[in-house]
Amino acid sequence: MEIEKTKAIIEAILFAVGRIVKTNELILVLEKNEEEIHTIIKSMQEDYKANNRGIEIIQVEDGYQLATKKDLYEYIYPILDKRTKPNLSTAALETLSIIAYNPRITRAEIEAIRGVSADACVYKLLEFGLIEEAGKTDLPGKPMAYKTTDEFLKMFGYSSLKDLPELPRYKLDSNQQIVIDDLVENEENSNIESTNLNHEEKINKPHSKQEAPMPEREGASDFQE
Repeated sequence: MEIEKTKAIIEAILFAVGRIVKTNELILVLEKNEEEIHTIIKSMQEDYKANNRGIEIIQVEDGYQLATKKDLYEYIYPILDKRTKPNLSTAALETLSIIAYNPRITRAEIEAIRGVSADACVYKLLEFGLIEEAGKTDLPGKPMAYKTTDEFLKMFGYSSLKDLPELPRYKLDSNQQIVIDDLVENEENSNIESTNLNHEEKINKPHSKQEAPMPEREGASDFQE
């Protein structure tokens, strides 16, 4: 089968189905292996980009979908849907982030992290289709767990959860407070640079009369913690 005809078939399938088409579905229809499918679709993605098309093929987990380009959304939405554009509150985004980084997390665990009730945020995210139920856990009471959906990946432009930004490394100090390792390292590097700079200043500074240290005031220590 010619490459151009294969591209046409894939485009027709993605357009007609209107959903994420799994790679194994394309393998069955086209009778090609997974590597060939990925190579052909990669070529199609480049074609759409080079021709400045209004559509693109996006990858979501182990499937593909034909979609409009994100930067054209403002022109499409008024015609496609007259409803008010949905917006996520800061609390909903925080809850969504927690679920994305912790698949199969329960509502109680979300609330333990955020410190407030998560009921309203969970219901809103379920309504928008950004999260879904992931089955009951083995914890006491068999609470329901939640995970993000493919709609979440599409909305934020990720192919999979592996593409999420890496979280900062942290540890707990003696007071059980979070200490960000990256910040600690930066502070240590800053202190080293400052020490080196002061050392260089002392070497390069011309000799001058040294000032005598100020005598400590009596009773000053009484004010120190």
